[in-house]
Amino acid sequence: MTPTPFGRRRAAANIAALIAVLTATLLAPAPARSLDTGRPDVQAFISELVQKDGFQQPYVTTVFGGIESKQSILDAMSRPAEKVKPWFEYRDIFITPSRISAGVDFFREHEARLRQISASTGVPAEIIAAILGVETLYGTRTGSFRAVDALATLAFDYPPRSAFFRSELRQLFLLAREEQLDIGTLTGSYAGALGPPQFIPSSYRNFAVDGSGDGRRDLLQNWDDIMASIANYFVKHNWQPGQPIATRAEFARDAPRPTGPTELVLKDTVGSLTRQGVQFTTDLPATAPAILVTLKGEDGDEYWVGFQNYYAITRYNRSTMYALAVLQLSEAIAAGTRTPVADAEARPEGAAGE
Repeated sequence: MTPTPFGRRRAAANIAALIAVLTATLLAPAPARSLDTGRPDVQAFISELVQKDGFQQPYVTTVFGGIESKQSILDAMSRPAEKVKPWFEYRDIFITPSRISAGVDFFREHEARLRQISASTGVPAEIIAAILGVETLYGTRTGSFRAVDALATLAFDYPPRSAFFRSELRQLFLLAREEQLDIGTLTGSYAGALGPPQFIPSSYRNFAVDGSGDGRRDLLQNWDDIMASIANYFVKHNWQPGQPIATRAEFARDAPRPTGPTELVLKDTVGSLTRQGVQFTTDLPATAPAILVTLKGEDGDEYWVGFQNYYAITRYNRSTMYALAVLQLSEAIAAGTRTPVADAEARPEGAAGE
């Protein structure tokens, strides 16, 4: 029997509907599952919190009873932009007109306090603003994962870095107790970083400061504390006031081209790089520590020489591209803040300066 046109259309519609259902099923995120608190490693961790850190058993049991292990967190850990994108694509994420404009607005809104913090710490105001711009778009994208879910997922279901994240999970419990925070409502990145500056719990405990003088270290909502804490982080990582961060480099014609650093350490000096045929400009002495960085630009390799302050930025995020993005965003913000707020349309015709 030959199908009628109506029958063929109905069959096609049924097939399309089936395909849509299957596609939605395949693309749907894996459901979260409750963390198995009966696992020996989880039980050992809970016991440590109670016996070593003095937490009450009912409190810890209640917190762990609500923890969910999320596949989306594990997926995000496998594809950070620093590892999957070349420099020219990574740069385009952060050095955009909208992010620069938002940075200029943020700077102007907080300029007085930024300049006070910069004067007392030696960390440039635009670097503080750029960190916030790269990390969370000036506090507008701080992450929606429950911090305890993120850290527990990585602590117990991500073997490559389980030891690190178990330590951070413990730090989260200690932080919540010290700062009187509700551990169940703290949200942040897929790696458990908190607030506009994206401090992991250990960094929060070690480097956060009370910038507003209210007796608390609030990195979730208090901008004075947030900005002062970023500056303090760099101070504690040996920021050198008034010194350069990085500069573009080239090679002498016959000098061998490297592939880039295999580890983020300042193993070279200004003098040793110069002797290797690296050509760059700096006022730093020949003995100043330095690192040669090779990045994939749109038109080929880009070479940069980073100094101590570049290295300090990589302590915030262990990425050569991250540090350079912060530098370039900071330069754009600084340039934007030197531009008068009033534009040309606000000036009368024939005004001076046209």
